[in-house]
Amino acid sequence: MSMTIGRIDRAGTITFGDASLNIYEEGISAARAAGGYPEEKRWCRAFKREVFARIVQTLNRLGWICAMPEVCEHDVKHYGGNVARWSAESKRLCQKGDLHADLNISGRCIQLDFFQNVNAPDRPDNGGRYQHDKEKHMPYVMWLEMERARRRIRTYLLNVLSGYTFKPSSPKLGIDGATALEYAKHSQRTSGHYVERLGRASFNSPEDGFTGDGVAIEDGSKVYAITSAGRVVYGSAYYSLNGRWMVVTGTHGIEWAYHKELYSECPGDPRVKRNARQRRSRLEGEMAKAIKALNFERAGALRDILFPGNPALFAIYHTGHELYHRVGACGYTSDLSQAGKFTADEVAGWDRAPNKVIALNSQTVTTKVAALAVETPP
Repeated sequence: MSMTIGRIDRAGTITFGDASLNIYEEGISAARAAGGYPEEKRWCRAFKREVFARIVQTLNRLGWICAMPEVCEHDVKHYGGNVARWSAESKRLCQKGDLHADLNISGRCIQLDFFQNVNAPDRPDNGGRYQHDKEKHMPYVMWLEMERARRRIRTYLLNVLSGYTFKPSSPKLGIDGATALEYAKHSQRTSGHYVERLGRASFNSPEDGFTGDGVAIEDGSKVYAITSAGRVVYGSAYYSLNGRWMVVTGTHGIEWAYHKELYSECPGDPRVKRNARQRRSRLEGEMAKAIKALNFERAGALRDILFPGNPALFAIYHTGHELYHRVGACGYTSDLSQAGKFTADEVAGWDRAPNKVIALNSQTVTTKVAALAVETPP
């Protein structure tokens, strides 16, 4: 790229997300059109050298340790050594104390995602990478360090790269912020999939425009929705992305729901929570904690609540990953005590490659492993 008065002439956009910094450039399309793959490859090398490397340098100056991950054997086996090495070279695993970050470059995008596991109540697995509302759950001092790092990177890139701009985050809901309707409309307009004539993104499939009871909906339609907490709410629906809708329930109230979780008529008693999945996940988690703490009386009591009548229980082992499925077959773990417990009806159809159903002994809880006496997986 050309230099202008000591600055690099690159055009791009910097945005902040939930504990993340994101960079987007559009030059790759012009490079591909001008010279095909060789020119596109040259552009990607320059993007990595002039932007990605500067982010790594800035983090290093702030005391972060940035390391390239090891080449994944799975990628080598399935995609070849060159692709596996290219994938590893496009990533950095960053750490400063208990604060971690994943830095990735892919095509025209660079993403820096911060995370921590000091307080990740919903998703402590994978170091807290998939915890919802990361900034909300970060300890305050850790949040300050995260904010310092991404602001320093933003300031440096805006000074060095002449065509870079910063795009502020979406407005925040609240008495001093945007109303729920303003927030929903802003979210639609600023989406990269926004279609002017529709006033929203296009549906991925026709099903996205229908509720769980088969009624067609559009922006502003009145619907009942089941929230992630299992509550039934009523409001106006506005399409987001990937089959998800924003339901405006009041001046500052907004909920997100998949189109199958929307209903034109009230789906039963609104005072009853639909939280069976969350309840089971929480109880199985408490039972695993009790086993680790050798509190077998509590573990037995929780087992009887979860599985009355002491039925035969099973775990599901993934032979490819060499890991157990977690509760509800959502995620994996190498710890048998953290593995999901399933009844015979729930594992029907699972006993085929790459999964193997493992019989558990649910008669007694004696030790962390013997309490779940298990047939050794292959």
